[in-house]
Amino acid sequence: MTSTLSRRGLLLGGSALGAVGAFGFVTPAHAWAWKGKQSVRGRGKRVVAPADQVWDPASDDVVRALFERGEVDLVNDLLADWTHNSQPLPPGLPSDLREFLEEARQLPAWVDPAKLDTAFDFYERRGTYLGVLYGMGSGMMSCVIPREAKAVYYSAGGADMKDRIAKTAKLGYDIGHHDAFGPEGQMVVTCLKTRLTHSAVRYLLPASGHWKGSTDESLPISQADMLVTWHSLATFCMNKMDVWNVPMPDADRDAFLHLWQVTAHMLGIKDVYIPGTWDSANAQSKMLLDPVLAPSTEGKELAKVLLNLAAEYDQGLSKPMMHSFTRYCLGDQIAGWLDVPREPSDMMVKMGWPPFVAFREGTMLMPGAPKGYWAMDEMLRLMVLFFLGEGRTINITMPTGNNPHYS
Repeated sequence: MTSTLSRRGLLLGGSALGAVGAFGFVTPAHAWAWKGKQSVRGRGKRVVAPADQVWDPASDDVVRALFERGEVDLVNDLLADWTHNSQPLPPGLPSDLREFLEEARQLPAWVDPAKLDTAFDFYERRGTYLGVLYGMGSGMMSCVIPREAKAVYYSAGGADMKDRIAKTAKLGYDIGHHDAFGPEGQMVVTCLKTRLTHSAVRYLLPASGHWKGSTDESLPISQADMLVTWHSLATFCMNKMDVWNVPMPDADRDAFLHLWQVTAHMLGIKDVYIPGTWDSANAQSKMLLDPVLAPSTEGKELAKVLLNLAAEYDQGLSKPMMHSFTRYCLGDQIAGWLDVPREPSDMMVKMGWPPFVAFREGTMLMPGAPKGYWAMDEMLRLMVLFFLGEGRTINITMPTGNNPHYS
């Protein structure tokens, strides 16, 4: 089996792709019908406000004030060394930002530390699958979520996808840490910096004529947009592991859901929208994610960039396998939408992955370890190494402009 480092590498690389979008919508055919009792709060029978009409006012108001006072660069510099959850905020921050961050860094009362511990163990045991699903599944799926693809393409991140991936990779790395939301972890800080970044994009992107001309939104990254991304990660991955017959005890299912519930809260998704059970998650995913999957010009361009990035590191050797795993994870229709070419390795992945999973899980008994299975583990690890940020310290910062190529 892969080492802990290899599994963490897979998770980091995969999550980099998975989080590449901004964290459509309730179409007339899928009317909004979400009730409070379906959420992590578990109370309130009434249908709550449609999530595509709600954003993140607490963060947005503070960040708008930072732009108006010309303090964004200063704040980015001050927050650069704020990395761990237990760290005090740096001196010199504007008082309104300090007050917001001190309140927002508090974990919700419903956090279950035991489930978070189980989630880390789950990540250690299931890292290979999650790496493939986050990267070749969720990450490439973000390119067929038009609102998400357009928000990325026309914002600052679209101008330098390598840097964008390095920054979004940090969330994928931090969520797999054994103390992710505890004192020694970094997930709280990473979520809050991401939340500020989302607010900065909301402030800046409406000024982009290219974005305005391509979307039906007046303001990007609504609660619905963030939930769509959440489902493309958490719900999609859990369902796919079921399809792959990965043994999944109830404790693992509950822990994985809880980890993503806490993550959603810390990213600014309101508790009333966060699914309380996997049944609720699947119901919400069918209402929010499924209806919006579609091709777009921007999404195709982003997919092309993502699938070509690895060529800088391995002269394109891994590209056919990335194509094959994308097709295997997402199916022929989405692969077609993204112009992913068919490869000779498609059949190898389709026929080889189920027994590979069965072998790793011990449900297929064999006298020895088939060399091809160990080679697949290693290939998957190497396929995502280029997302590790080349050893650089990764710091999530608020953008100060949009994609200069589309100004």
